Amino acid sequence: MHFSPKHLAQVALSLFFSSSVAHVVAASVERRATTCNGHPELCDRSYGNITYVGAHDSYAVGTNNIATNQDYDITQQLNDGVRLLQSQAHNKSGTIELCHTSCTLFDGGSLQNYLGKVKTWMDSNPNDVVTLLIVNSDDFPPTAFDTVFKAAGLDTLSYAPPSASIPASQWPTLGSMIDSGKRLVTFLDASADFNSVNYLIDEFTNVWETAFDVTDTTFDCNVNRTKGDPTTEMFLINHFLDELFLGQPTPDKAQANVTNGVSGTGSLGAQVDTCIATQGRNPNYMLVDFYEFGGGTVFQVAATANGVTYAPSTPIATPITGTSSSSVTSTPNGAAPLLQFDLRTASAVVCSVFLGAWSVLSI
Repeated sequence: MHFSPKHLAQVALSLFFSSSVAHVVAASVERRATTCNGHPELCDRSYGNITYVGAHDSYAVGTNNIATNQDYDITQQLNDGVRLLQSQAHNKSGTIELCHTSCTLFDGGSLQNYLGKVKTWMDSNPNDVVTLLIVNSDDFPPTAFDTVFKAAGLDTLSYAPPSASIPASQWPTLGSMIDSGKRLVTFLDASADFNSVNYLIDEFTNVWETAFDVTDTTFDCNVNRTKGDPTTEMFLINHFLDELFLGQPTPDKAQANVTNGVSGTGSLGAQVDTCIATQGRNPNYMLVDFYEFGGGTVFQVAATANGVTYAPSTPIATPITGTSSSSVTSTPNGAAPLLQFDLRTASAVVCSVFLGAWSVLSI
């Protein structure tokens, strides 16, 4: 076969461009992260096929306080391995404030300050994917959250899915999310609008939840809340044990070591096993109170579910136990004082609630 000089030149040129394009494509998909959320094995795993530890009411921080669910702030939570931060958004004179039930009862500060801490942590930890779950208690429009996210600089880190709802199996891998820089996933439990702000994702068409405010040690894995197809959605287990105090559910901190445990009745590990038996898969999110109780057991349960080894390089925060004395302390941002006490050693307490303000009388 005879090739003219002109034809040979065209072939050479074609090969050159093909090689150049292949090199550019290879460079563009070359993984930057060799470790994702602390484990190399997770880089090639879909976001929707991983189990994450979540901090229930992550902003509600305090000790010996019936309106708090965590002992340590979100920076420490993230440092220790929490990758889902749940919060409640309330309208305080037009500002999005993170409050527990009402801003009079507990005010955890503004969403903007909270997101600023998230941004600082994520900037220092570029190989981690973080999830936010915001309970939109006062039905703010997505544009109101968008303004705050932009002020905190988190809009540029936010992952926007290709559609309003996607099955668990179609989420990108952690590695690709980290490589793209879009490694913050945010769910709103209400009023999300994909066409308005596409990175604020509707929770219940993408995630279903188990029952919450459980007051006995029977944690099932039944669908409690959803707007989608539970067979294809990701799912979250609410694994925090409450006790009734004057008819109201409050965190049972005294049982936290057991509740956060790897095995045994009422443990986190037992509920995960129940999910495997009834749903045929691990939960995606495990929402817990006082995550540090158990000395890292909640992270051990997640590691086992993910098929990786839990071997932290540094110890996690030390559990904070209560005292028997009663005291009153001020909450952030000028909120109403909150009673601090040990429920089991207080002699007798009468509590009344009026417009969110608590008054306590000793008998």
